[in-house]
This record gives sequence, C-alpha cells and structure tokens, in this order.
Amino acid sequence: MLGVDVLRDYEKWLENYSDPDSPLSWRLRQVQAWLSQELDARPGPVTVLSLCAGDGRDLIDVLAGRADADRVRGVLVELHPAVAERARERARVAELGGVEVRVADAALTSSYLGAVPADIVLLVGVLGNISSEDLTRTIAALPQLCRPGAALVWSRGRDHDDLDDRVRLELAGAGFVEVAHAALEESSRPALGLARYEGPRVDLLADQHLFTFWR
Repeated sequence: MLGVDVLRDYEKWLENYSDPDSPLSWRLRQVQAWLSQELDARPGPVTVLSLCAGDGRDLIDVLAGRADADRVRGVLVELHPAVAERARERARVAELGGVEVRVADAALTSSYLGAVPADIVLLVGVLGNISSEDLTRTIAALPQLCRPGAALVWSRGRDHDDLDDRVRLELAGAGFVEVAHAALEESSRPALGLARYEGPRVDLLADQHLFTFWR
C-alpha cells in the first residue's frame, strides 16, 4: 500500500461524516443497519474484521448502543496512525474492551493473523480506491478471511466507473451469495452489498499483497 503521505488527507476526509446528507453518511447508516442485523442473527461470540477501518465508527458506534457488546471481538486494521488512534479513543470512550485496533497495512494478509476466520467482514471504502486487477485479487482472497456462513459488507463508489455488476459477479464466483444490495444515485454514487460466504474454510496465506491504494 502506498505511504499515507501520498494519499488523500484521510483525517480531513472523515469530516464528511458531519454532513448527515452526504453520501458518506448514507453509506455509514446502511453499513450500521446491516451490522446490527447480522449481530442480532448471531448468538454467542462474534468476531468482526474491518479492512481499512478508518476511525471505526461503523462498528464501534453500533457496539456502543448494544447491551451485548462484550460478546463481540472487533479487529480494526488501519494503516494511518492518527486515524487509528481516533478509533482507539472512540472504543475507549464507549468502554469496548473487545475492540482491537491494529496499525497495519490491510493490503497484507499477514495483518490478519489471529483475527480470522471472522464471522463478519467489513470491506468498506476499499474496492473503489484500487486497480481493476487488485479488485479481482482482493475478492478472490476474501474466503481466507471468512468463516463459512460469514457475512461480508462491501462498498464501492460508481462515480469514476461503474463496476457494480462485476463486483457482484466476482463475489459470487468466490463463494458469496448476495443477501442485500443498496445504491445511491448522487455524488460518488456509492453502492453497497451484504453477502453470505457459503464456500469452504480456506487457510490464510500470510505475506500475500492484495492491493495498492491509488488515492
């Protein structure tokens, strides 16, 4: 993954959440709704893995409102140290001892050692920031992160190019069955999907490089 100094200013970019009518806020509400739905449907211990987690407000804010948050282990992987620290502080304020924030490169499979297989995987804000080849490579590697029956929440903006149908087709080829899909026809035109992994358990292959962020 490119160094954080050559990417967009992600600390400033997070300010877009302050506008409740922004596409980013719309995406957040949808992700949180699906997260709540999946947690409700899964009794007992649950592991949630978030790639390029940002400040973690999708998972952390959902857990902060749940009486059963202590049964959830959350592993947030975020390369940007200052943004990762925001996530840690958010979890600390919410008293979520089960949330671990890893300052690590989500593009490297070794960053997920000890955190997989997960019951819920968040792939939000990733697929629209990587090359076409990396998109295919990343989707093909997702079974390594998922327990059979796991839920995957993914997103991709369609403002630069609309690869929505391709993403859904490649996910199906990797063993995922679509459960829900949503799209907004404004600004970055975000699309999101909720899918269930129905393939076999796949061992994690450490030291794989999946993608490089281009912005």
